Amino acid sequence: MPASATKPLRVAVLADSDTRWKWGALTANRVAPTGPGHPGDPADAGLRLDGYLLRGRATPTARQLGEVGVRADSLREVTAAEFLRAMREEPYDVLVLALVGGGVQAMLHGLRRVWEDRPRRPVVVTGYVGVVYEKLADGLLLRHGADLVLANSRQDADRFRAVYEGVGADASSVTEVALPFLGGAPHAGAHELRTVVFAAQPSVPESRRDRAYLLDRLVRHARRHPGREVLLKLRSKPGEHTTHLEELPYQKLAQRLDLPSNLRLVYGHMGEVLDRTDLLVTVSSTAALESLHRRIPTAVLTDLGVREALGNHHFIGSGCLASWDQLDAGHRPVPDAEWVARQGVAAEGDSYATAFDAARARIAELLGRPGGLPPLTPYYTPVTAPGYLPGVLARHHLGPDGTPLPGAPTADREPGPVRQIVRRAARGAYRHGVQRVAPVIRRMGEL
Repeated sequence: MPASATKPLRVAVLADSDTRWKWGALTANRVAPTGPGHPGDPADAGLRLDGYLLRGRATPTARQLGEVGVRADSLREVTAAEFLRAMREEPYDVLVLALVGGGVQAMLHGLRRVWEDRPRRPVVVTGYVGVVYEKLADGLLLRHGADLVLANSRQDADRFRAVYEGVGADASSVTEVALPFLGGAPHAGAHELRTVVFAAQPSVPESRRDRAYLLDRLVRHARRHPGREVLLKLRSKPGEHTTHLEELPYQKLAQRLDLPSNLRLVYGHMGEVLDRTDLLVTVSSTAALESLHRRIPTAVLTDLGVREALGNHHFIGSGCLASWDQLDAGHRPVPDAEWVARQGVAAEGDSYATAFDAARARIAELLGRPGGLPPLTPYYTPVTAPGYLPGVLARHHLGPDGTPLPGAPTADREPGPVRQIVRRAARGAYRHGVQRVAPVIRRMGEL
């Protein structure tokens, strides 16, 4: 049942990167049946929020967690086996799985196993961090089995249901919401363009040539407009990883250039950067939706083509597609109102404030079912996907029935200082390999 004033709703979030932690924690706060429907201190929403960070290549650093700015009552790093044990022992009401698709599928099977003898289980929620522009069917079917699969817009909800219904899977879990981190003061009409922000992405574009081209165009724009502040907004610092791997950080490319004084590399919370942005430029970042929601002029670049590999094809029909040549010449994209509305951003009235009502009502109804909830039933099973599912589960050290495999990483106590040093060194070596060694090997292969 929904929490009372004396017993807060207990919510857990499992995330595998900084961006997914941000999405998961803010989503938990917005969809909690007792919450006011806006992000903030979980205590204000009458819930207890426990965070679990899945150990892996993208486990966020303390700096990244601080930048997200989401408070939790507890936060700890876990392996898959440790998390499943915690879910067997802790009586949570709601669980948000903020993971890549394979991680969601593995946890669904593992949770089905650990909860099989429990009379009641938590409501399981999952979804996507931002724009869904690739691997739609694969990602969705890996998420099937959760009680709620959140769609960030009307367009996504329609697509999600079509995929599930097309394979004969139950589509009732699809629930339309919105991105949980939208907000901030809207752009106050037309005025002089003083601050231009380029929102970089870790994996788009991929090649050195394309990334160098975009950086060069940003430099040329800054030199052409010395009165403007030009900001290169970066997601992570060298050595850190976010949701996607970044082999060629812009910081590294920028070291070889003589940057103009009005161009700076910045980090920090995207919302705070948007507070002073007059034009947001990107290839396909979710930051474009944040910018559009605040009615900030937003440009999605066509310089490298409009291609599925770049993700900017998602913005076809938005009115935001433009090239650097057009922007340098003074063009300011005007978004298409109907397209924007279908994305769940920049909606009229207070529709964003009510965007999570359906999810809250659905969770409250599930929590209130007298006999508890039935076992989790993912679409993928050893019968429907015998050649695919075992590999997905094995990557998280789970057997075909969702049970942790012998020797699965776990810890009965906090790791000692030696283990912590070894873990940090291994993670650093991996990141060094991604950002230093891999690009060299790739260039050698192209000779």
